[in-house]
Amino acid sequence: MNRFQIFRLVHHQTKLNFKRSPALEQSQIAKVMMYLGAGLMAIYLIFIGMGMSMAANDSGEPAFLLLALPVFLIIDFFFRFVVQHTPAMLLKPYMLLPLPRRSIIDTFLYSSVLSGYNAVWLFMFAPYAYITFFGDATLSQALAILCGGMLLVMANSQWYLLVRTLTARSIFWWALPAVVYGIMLLPLILDGIASLDAIADVVLAFGTTWLFPLLALLLLALFLMINRRMQYTFAYEEIARQEKKPLAMKHVTKFTFLERFGQVGEYLKLELKSNLRNKAIRSRMIMSLALIIIFSLLITYTNIYDTTIMLNFWCYYCFAIYGMTTLIKIMGPEGNYIDLLMVHHENILKLLKAKYFFHMSILVVPFIIMLPAVIEGKFSLLMMLAYMLLSSGPLYCTLFQLAVYNKQTLPLEQKITGKNNMENGLQLIIELLAMFIPMAMAGVLLFFLDEDVAYTIMALFGLTVTLAYPLWLRNIYRRMMVRKYRNLEGFHASR
Repeated sequence: MNRFQIFRLVHHQTKLNFKRSPALEQSQIAKVMMYLGAGLMAIYLIFIGMGMSMAANDSGEPAFLLLALPVFLIIDFFFRFVVQHTPAMLLKPYMLLPLPRRSIIDTFLYSSVLSGYNAVWLFMFAPYAYITFFGDATLSQALAILCGGMLLVMANSQWYLLVRTLTARSIFWWALPAVVYGIMLLPLILDGIASLDAIADVVLAFGTTWLFPLLALLLLALFLMINRRMQYTFAYEEIARQEKKPLAMKHVTKFTFLERFGQVGEYLKLELKSNLRNKAIRSRMIMSLALIIIFSLLITYTNIYDTTIMLNFWCYYCFAIYGMTTLIKIMGPEGNYIDLLMVHHENILKLLKAKYFFHMSILVVPFIIMLPAVIEGKFSLLMMLAYMLLSSGPLYCTLFQLAVYNKQTLPLEQKITGKNNMENGLQLIIELLAMFIPMAMAGVLLFFLDEDVAYTIMALFGLTVTLAYPLWLRNIYRRMMVRKYRNLEGFHASR
């Protein structure tokens, strides 16, 4: 069997895996929504490419886009947590078949390079190259920018696989992307230094030559070689390893201070231990914290988000990100032991209260991280309070509605990039509503009213919904009980 036949076999098996999913109906809805999301992203990228190309023509620098490319590559890296799987999750069944193992690994690596998601970035690079060609760029320069940019996106897909594979082995590997992205963002943070201006001049001159796509191609080849060797080694270790005797736990954190809150306190203990121990939940927490720190630093020490719209958006986003990445799967981890939760009356209601209290307390973390932005005058305390209350109120109220409809078990050891990450179409719809409705409300209020008045109204509205949590949580609980047998069937089928 040659490599092309192996590629066709893997592609066919992937389609069958989708059709045989226990949540096929919801997966189809989610797939449609993902296509709509890709369309919106394409439109957004077209506008970015056109805007950057106009700035390039005004400045007389055809490679102007390259100065902002580090930011786009970082955004692309974090988007891949949702859209890209690591080969280690998909390789194991094929490694047991009588097929060339390296060919199987190569198939998954080349599939990640040629994925449709990578092609979406053409909607930014193609308009940019086209418009700059009719400006100050020659055809050769425009093609060099286009080819080099797309090759960097493909190299970024392999960089993502490298980082995700290493961080799955040890959490300390997160220091690697932190250092790399810190170096990439250094010119934006330390704006105005003469030596950095000289580097920018070199980048602008280098980006219009064919040396740029050549070096991007070499980087892609390097990452492919590293991933090929590493994925083969780790996949072989996974198959060949023997069962080891589990080590006795030396220390168990009991969180005894929560015992005073009765059964709700016990569920708070469960929530805390889930976030600390379970890879599926812990990876979301780490990713959210990293995003909050990155955007807080960009807002505080650079001027790239100094417009009113962007400051408001990122302030709300930093408060909302953790809830949006964890509550989108609410009741998914509990699907592993949902039958036990149904034993006593209103057990589920107390669990929902514990989850709500936990996520409310988490909002203190972004508030503290973003205080330097307040000191620098980018945010006001009233603005941060308004968005924190909008998150604890309307945002959480909206996301908690998914507890009624989620019915697919989330394996406790599954990473964020596992299959069927968005298995329910309602998840995407509710998440989009939770994200953009508060921002639309803020936009309208800020347009017609003074900032302090607008933020006060937003804070009061968020506080009202927050204090009304017993009412809407009980409403969610009642609707869950109406659907409990349907949901139980889904949880059992997806274990």
